[in-house]
Amino acid sequence: MDNSGKSVFGLDQNVAAGLAYLPICLCHLIVSIGIIATDKTNKLPRFHAFQSLMLSASMIVAYIVMMVVGAVIMVVAGAADVPALAFLAIIAYVIFLLVILLLVIGLIISCIKGFQGQIFKLPIIGNLADKWSN
Repeated sequence: MDNSGKSVFGLDQNVAAGLAYLPICLCHLIVSIGIIATDKTNKLPRFHAFQSLMLSASMIVAYIVMMVVGAVIMVVAGAADVPALAFLAIIAYVIFLLVILLLVIGLIISCIKGFQGQIFKLPIIGNLADKWSN
């Protein structure tokens, strides 16, 4: 793939790659979808666009799973009338916060690397993004 020239919206490649992670006013969704739809030649912005969308999807999935798990634990604790089970919900929420913290740290590091023009692969989704961006 070509790594020269401008990317979507006339942006430099590193700026487009960094903006793919910027979660202000859904900027990351607009830029990422724009890159994937229009930019077929530049590897750097395409990789970061795919990785950004998968990172956002993993945050949404983690949130939904945690809310369901927390609600089920609270309902079981209420129905069984065992307050000690409610402590499991607190532990589940702490684990959820740690997962979200790790995802946000990955988002910040990836954003910085994107603005620097470097490819930074996150542990699980980085290889998928690399494969899909070719």
